[in-house]
Amino acid sequence: MYRLIALFLSLFIAANTFADIKSGITGAVEWDTSQLKADVSLDLASAGIRLPSGRTQGESLLNLEYLRLIQSGILNLQVDSSSTIGDLIQKGDFSMSEAEALALTASSLPPSLSSDLKKILSSYKISLSAVSALLLKHNNPSAVMRTLSPVSTAQYTGLIIIASESLPVHGRRSSALAVPCLFPKIWDSDMNLIYERNMLESRSAAMARYASLESIFQNNPSGLSAELTSVVGEKPLRVFARGVFGVKPTDLIIDKNDALLIISSQENRRLLSEGRVAIILDDSVLKQKFSAE
Repeated sequence: MYRLIALFLSLFIAANTFADIKSGITGAVEWDTSQLKADVSLDLASAGIRLPSGRTQGESLLNLEYLRLIQSGILNLQVDSSSTIGDLIQKGDFSMSEAEALALTASSLPPSLSSDLKKILSSYKISLSAVSALLLKHNNPSAVMRTLSPVSTAQYTGLIIIASESLPVHGRRSSALAVPCLFPKIWDSDMNLIYERNMLESRSAAMARYASLESIFQNNPSGLSAELTSVVGEKPLRVFARGVFGVKPTDLIIDKNDALLIISSQENRRLLSEGRVAIILDDSVLKQKFSAE
């Protein structure tokens, strides 16, 4: 991993050039807002910058330091149950230039000075949907699983899986809280694969939207927050996860009878291929903090 990080840094900036600069980053992957957010600061004195003449130079150095420091957030981003971005790069499934491109997709606030005028600061945001789009490689989506014994089912507008409590880990004598990733799989209780990334029809659609339990107990007719309604509509099917699966507990297991309600009709199968899925998780796993200097 140290070798990987060294290579990542070399693409952004020659680290020894700015070895004496004091800078730092604090941030979090916010799965409930689908964003990676980061605040970056640069100590002006350590960079030999004097105000006001050095303001432009300070802003340029701040952006370079962002590119160096954001690697801790990008490389550790959980892609699926077994891989982070860093793992994909090590395996050759993702390139360093693509990782650099992710950092450069960030939107940012105009740099500002700290109240004591000793630091220059800025905030950056990277859309997790943009990360997903870059990682999706298929051109033709896989078909959603069908059943030879369909059941009578209503036409739903989306799927909500409630997995906010500790759940049994498939194949182990333990339990764990489900955690988020970019591409969670959904299995039924017979371990048939119901949903995976290659079923998505559009690269612009996220595979699932993560939210807290509070978001499905709102004071309105549907009980859903506006953010969830935009994904799963007014009349989603709500089911409880029965277990978790994977190296990391990112993949969910739902009851086979609940799965049949989705795969028994073409209209409901399309909900999966369009990414109209929301996963309700414990608040403690929805934000993953990181920092670096």
